[in-house]
Amino acid sequence: MKQRSPLLLSILILSDIFICRNLAESVTREEAKQLRDEVREMFYHAFHGYMEHAFPLDELKPLSCEGEDTLGGYALTLIDSLDMLALLGDRERFTESVEWIGKNLRFDINKTVSVFETTIRILGGLLSAHLIASDYSTGMKIPSYDDELLHLSEDLARRLLPAFDTPTGIPFGSVNLLHGVDENESKANHLTFLLYLCSKFGKPPLVTSTAGGGTLTLEFGVLSRLTNNPIYEQVTKNAVRGLWARRSKINLVGAHIDVFTGEWTQKDAGIGTSIDSFYEYLLKAFMISLQAYLLFGDEECLFIFQEAYEAAMRYLYTDPWYVEVNMNSAALVWPLFNSLQAFWPGLQVLAGDIDPAIRTHAAFFSVWKRYGFTPEGFNLATLSVQHGQKSYPLRPELIESTYWLYKATRDPRYLDAGRDMVASLQYGARCTCGYCHISDVEFHKQEDRMESFFLAETVKYLWLLFDLAAGPDNLVENGPYKYLFSTEGHLLPATPQISLVHEHCSYFGAYCISNHSRQKSYTSDISTDSLETNSTRLCRGPVSSSFVLDSSSQKSTSVSGLIKGVCPGLTHGQKFGISYVASPTDNDASSNESKTAVVQNHPVVVVASPAPQYQKDVQNDHDTNDKESSEAGSRESPTSKSVEGLAVDQTFER
Repeated sequence: MKQRSPLLLSILILSDIFICRNLAESVTREEAKQLRDEVREMFYHAFHGYMEHAFPLDELKPLSCEGEDTLGGYALTLIDSLDMLALLGDRERFTESVEWIGKNLRFDINKTVSVFETTIRILGGLLSAHLIASDYSTGMKIPSYDDELLHLSEDLARRLLPAFDTPTGIPFGSVNLLHGVDENESKANHLTFLLYLCSKFGKPPLVTSTAGGGTLTLEFGVLSRLTNNPIYEQVTKNAVRGLWARRSKINLVGAHIDVFTGEWTQKDAGIGTSIDSFYEYLLKAFMISLQAYLLFGDEECLFIFQEAYEAAMRYLYTDPWYVEVNMNSAALVWPLFNSLQAFWPGLQVLAGDIDPAIRTHAAFFSVWKRYGFTPEGFNLATLSVQHGQKSYPLRPELIESTYWLYKATRDPRYLDAGRDMVASLQYGARCTCGYCHISDVEFHKQEDRMESFFLAETVKYLWLLFDLAAGPDNLVENGPYKYLFSTEGHLLPATPQISLVHEHCSYFGAYCISNHSRQKSYTSDISTDSLETNSTRLCRGPVSSSFVLDSSSQKSTSVSGLIKGVCPGLTHGQKFGISYVASPTDNDASSNESKTAVVQNHPVVVVASPAPQYQKDVQNDHDTNDKESSEAGSRESPTSKSVEGLAVDQTFER
């Protein structure tokens, strides 16, 4: 009889103990309405606390009822909350907030900011609010609005562009909004500036996380479409290609990379800290393209996601948990559940892989049930909270997955889970002026901090969960468009306004080219109208496509063939010519193998010359095979880990 390893045995025991279904009475429709109203009150308790005691500083300190600047000093929490105000139908506060931002916000300030956080929170928040405020069909049109938020978005993005001017195309982790990155900056000069950035952000400025460099495509892509300027989309595509080209032979990526040399400085592969939203944006960039007449035309993103997802499920998945392994050898280095992994079941729902999502969510939620919150780290070997990772900073990821699983299955267990989450937040995290971080989940000790994503995501997904159960009446479920959520929870509509119509043929009417001849394309039995993002319908897999039907049906089916226009039998590298780049200093087990695959990098140079205009003529949208491919973080919290007795300092990012 085959013996199981102690680690695997402990994981299986943990699963058996923790994944018992809650036998409490399920949430009724009337109770769902009450919970929806309670979550609405939670939002306004925190929002009013911020506006009264912290605005226009970035964030609220909810215990002391004071404010603090944490990102750039530009009303971060208000910007992050804009689309939630619209979602709640609060026309008065939404209008007042948009008008204040349009008149008072400026980005010509001497601030060094995180490229990733500024993109997902500020740029994403401004773009989402612009698309809502400028459109009568949303019901939140502001008559006096004159694209002020769009102009601010473009100004901000221009100030972030210098970060992408690196040999690899992978951006610096930070940039100064006034001075950018010095054109002569290198490892050998501007040492004082580099040391300052290192002390400020906790890691060398020439090193960025995979999530930080690969989670920018949605926001920058939407901006390119709205402004007819392709440069924003091009630089973020280039960044993702730069990361993926340096994947290992087994299609795993590490956590941190040197943006100058392309060498991995941390080779732990996982689905959580420092990597999570890299996977998320690969899939979402493709998904939104299906919704808005091929918004981004991201066939390339689909190829990357399929290969990356397959590798993750093969090397990281220990049913129902996920571990971290060496990206080259797949050797286990870290048997840990970290709270940022909790987004994964929701991503699997969007990809149509429901069964493992259900099991993994149950495992993750069992940790919440045990402590009342999810700690930053839970050790699967010791079945205890990881030392130094005992906090819960009001993260939304598990709640987000709960919403998506309920939307896909209508299983009442997810309403029960949501009710427990509301109770935990109300009992353990509610404080004088808002909601507090929990510094220790075992003792529920409160910390005087409330990050903006609590309003942008945590309460948003809770409210959507219960509104869906009560009979939805909101912009997402009943609005004029299908909406996709950014990694910060911002609403991005699939509208023709921000689509590249000439890319339509990349899927519908395109052909696979082999031996200089056109071959018959593969067709799908699913019409474009049925590919509903909000009903979690999407293809997956390299040979067959699995679709999740409308959530009310609670069924799934398989569709033979690929989406029309996607050539079968080709790897991503074969189709797009991007192969892995072997690190010249790789000392892992695979370092002695022959490494002949290389890729030439062609960083996008930011220039001031006029950009080419996007084609928007819908008459010829089926007559060309051209396509633009775009691709796709993470909050930082310092922590440490011990692997085989060695303490390793690490900065984690969401």
